[in-house]
Amino acid sequence: MSDGAEDLRLRRVVIVGGGTAGWISAALLARALGRQVRIVLVESPEIGTVGVGEATIPQIRLINTFLGIDEDELLRAVQGTFKLGIQFCDWHRIGHAYYHAFGEIGAPLGLLPFHAYWLRDRSRPDAADLWAYALNAQACEARRFDRRQRIGTSPLSGLRYAYHFDAGLYARHLRRHCDGRVVEAVEGTVIEVERRAADGFIAAVHLRDGRRIEGDLFIDCSGFRGLLIEGALEAGYEDWSHWLPCDRALAVPSARQGPMRPYTQALARSAGWQWRIPLQHREGNGHVYCSRYLSDDEACAMLLSNLEGEPLAEPRPLRFTAGVRKRFWSHNCIALGLASGFLEPLESTSIHLVQSGLGRLLALLPDRACAPALREEYNRQTRFEYERIRDFLILHYRATERRDTPFWRDCAALPMPASLAHKIALFRAGGRIVREGEELFTEGSWLQVMLGQGIVPHAYPALADTLPGPQFDGFLADLRTLIARAIADMPAHERFIADHCAAGTGAGMLN
Repeated sequence: MSDGAEDLRLRRVVIVGGGTAGWISAALLARALGRQVRIVLVESPEIGTVGVGEATIPQIRLINTFLGIDEDELLRAVQGTFKLGIQFCDWHRIGHAYYHAFGEIGAPLGLLPFHAYWLRDRSRPDAADLWAYALNAQACEARRFDRRQRIGTSPLSGLRYAYHFDAGLYARHLRRHCDGRVVEAVEGTVIEVERRAADGFIAAVHLRDGRRIEGDLFIDCSGFRGLLIEGALEAGYEDWSHWLPCDRALAVPSARQGPMRPYTQALARSAGWQWRIPLQHREGNGHVYCSRYLSDDEACAMLLSNLEGEPLAEPRPLRFTAGVRKRFWSHNCIALGLASGFLEPLESTSIHLVQSGLGRLLALLPDRACAPALREEYNRQTRFEYERIRDFLILHYRATERRDTPFWRDCAALPMPASLAHKIALFRAGGRIVREGEELFTEGSWLQVMLGQGIVPHAYPALADTLPGPQFDGFLADLRTLIARAIADMPAHERFIADHCAAGTGAGMLN
């Protein structure tokens, strides 16, 4: 630094709010930035966390690897189980179910993706369905699990997985892994946000007990309130309820019954859907619904009548409006978690959005000036990610044959963003799936949900005809054999947990 130049390096980052978003932020920033910054996390004992998100997607394993967290140790601490995908029941039509399974489908073949050749084959009476070629889906059906990287010497990779866990215990585990020399936890309630007159940046937050916490960069993890991003900076909120009409949820734990499934269940109901998430010590349940079609009492009764075990608490209500902040980064404040927006947990994306937001922040890490170009690029990338996830969620509601209730009749007539309509049109025309930029969901994810929801291409790519029939038949048969043998060789999901990462008796029961 030249003589006389102002030192603009970040020295102090303040995180307002604890819970999963706050402690992921503290842990990742501390690990990435080390002692070049001081991190202060302000957590109020008066404000509870939402804590309904207990299912994740595979990207969460990147967090744990980066933080040096042992997987078995983590799963014991958070009462965790393994997740291979999501089973959707009654979404396309009542009585129909399909998987959105993680991992690959089929294997590379020729110039086209595997599904292009499968589309050629599907018209035959004896053709196997798509999920016969998905190792994760077959492991879900058999309720088996292991960690092998590949299937023998074949081109097939092993299971791709995420976790089900107690979100409160996960936040607690992250807190234990934070370097106390870098992260200071402060207990208190923010009652005032102090801004600088010159540029409107946040200078400090004031706590009820009189303490003043100043910082160079502020991370808003205060939940739906958006205490900093909205309460102080008035970033604005964009309502997406015309695309995603559900606006309420109820969450309740129940006693675990039977073997632990290695997948989340999303069960369509008359005016929304219910989740079931298997943990080691209990099952997590919730009912997401639209209050225009179902009263709170009706929604509660429906949830309680569809539990597999006895409820362990009273259902906790949650009200929300699907949508996003108009600015995720405003001045020197970045909103993460529920403070940045809300998309219902149908595809378990909430923790990932915190993770990806932090990744963007580190890639665009500012100095204390928080240059406008950095803010604009962060907001552009974040909005793109939210919009593509939004489109994926709309697909579940919009592509349905259900007309049995007013809610589902109206869902079938929902407007579609142009970006989603384009994706569906490409798939209908010839089975083509185009993934743009850094959007979250892969071609395989779009393929499974579009087919699962009943969208069938009118044709398949002409290049798929270049592969001779007998050669292709042998290739498909070999794939099914490899997958069947791999599944037979795996232990039961529950046995794997018992052998590797079973929580001790009573662990986590305080949450």
